[in-house]
Amino acid sequence: MDEDTWLAQRFEAERAHLRAVAYRLLGRLDEVDDAVQESWLRLSGSDPSRIANLGAWLMTVVARVCLDMLRARHARREESLEASVPAVVTGGERAIDPEQEMELADSVGLALLVVLDTLAPAERLAFVLHDIFAVPFDQIAPIVEREVAAARQLASRARRRVRGRAHMQDADLATSREAVEAFLTAARTGNFDALLAVLDPEVILRYDATSVPTGVPGEIHGAVAVAKRFVGGAKRFVGGAGATQPALVNGSVGVVVAPRGSLFVVLDLSIREGKITAITAISDPARLRQLHLAVLDD
Repeated sequence: MDEDTWLAQRFEAERAHLRAVAYRLLGRLDEVDDAVQESWLRLSGSDPSRIANLGAWLMTVVARVCLDMLRARHARREESLEASVPAVVTGGERAIDPEQEMELADSVGLALLVVLDTLAPAERLAFVLHDIFAVPFDQIAPIVEREVAAARQLASRARRRVRGRAHMQDADLATSREAVEAFLTAARTGNFDALLAVLDPEVILRYDATSVPTGVPGEIHGAVAVAKRFVGGAKRFVGGAGATQPALVNGSVGVVVAPRGSLFVVLDLSIREGKITAITAISDPARLRQLHLAVLDD
């Protein structure tokens, strides 16, 4: 077996792991494939005899490539708020397999992907590599160009953001989560009676300026009217199970709507005694960036 064939086989043996790392770092399947391909190009241009641990070398390379991509993405967002609108909405993303990406999003956790996307690039990398893939900080530090202690602090800050903190007691949190799960199930299946059961009779549905459908008022009042919206046109806000998930929104239980892992809408919910009293649909990029999102503990 010649060296090129051997190297290609070794790379293929690592591909699945590299894709898993890259997906958690980037959250977008098209970028994942680009990052993994770049790691192969760098490997094919290197001297394999000087690589002591090929798996660790490749993970370091793909992590650095992903970090550069995250920094470029972050810079674009700083330049224009419109860059925060996911390509799945604007149509700017090249064709990919939606089923494959949905399976990946499900395997990672939709809410986690959304929250990871709110982190600074170096924080996201430190958290993912250490907390998810158990990479020691002495290996992470050179990638983020920090001292080991600083890399540990990056992961700690990210961990606090990911986990968040609820504003309610455990009992209220459980009741609210149960109400949100019932609401999502009813909305996904178009079960009008089940929606009425979880909505307060005086519930208010509010849209921000970017999410209000054409011809629909900015506010809708009453359980019957709101349930009709979610059985009809507003059902697009909850979609299938793979596109929505409960999450902490500003410390309370809400819903993130993220087709293929890209945040589209947040439903900020007010819940009292197990009934949803208000729903605010937020899709404006500036407002989305101001929300504090965190993952609900299982």
